[in-house]
Amino acid sequence: MQGETPAPSEPSLPEGRFDGREAFEGIVRAALENASRQGWRELVLSDPDFADWPLGERASIQALQAWSASGRRFVLLAQRFDVIERAHTRLVPWRRMWDHIIECRAVRPEAGSPAVPSAIWTPDWFAHRHDPERSRGVCGFDPRARRELRETIDELWRAGRPAFPASTLGL
Repeated sequence: MQGETPAPSEPSLPEGRFDGREAFEGIVRAALENASRQGWRELVLSDPDFADWPLGERASIQALQAWSASGRRFVLLAQRFDVIERAHTRLVPWRRMWDHIIECRAVRPEAGSPAVPSAIWTPDWFAHRHDPERSRGVCGFDPRARRELRETIDELWRAGRPAFPASTLGL
């Protein structure tokens, strides 16, 4: 009808190559915003330390909160989690609250094993930074690329150890 303003469009998931930190941060935000909307049962984030991810932003936590529900699984794979604890302080209380759906593992880099990829994996879509230093990579819906990324993550997951606990018990 004439005179009506179209409803704002939902954030869509990008596809293709990306280049630069701003582009990568936008991809992470779009993934988190789409997780709830598309009803993803599992969300896997992988990075050596998540230092340059926008995980501590209020909007990221709100998106994760909207996504959190019964039957969901959130996986974090890293070499180290100390950066998350220092730089993404809003994520830490959210992690405590949703401990029952979150699994975290740390992987020590070893000769002959693949490096921890900087990636997002979902049942339908993925993003993979092949060059984290320059934030260059590719994202999309390609089943083969998504499967290969998941196989790498699963291999590292098996070699990892539990990390980033929701709480620390002590004397």
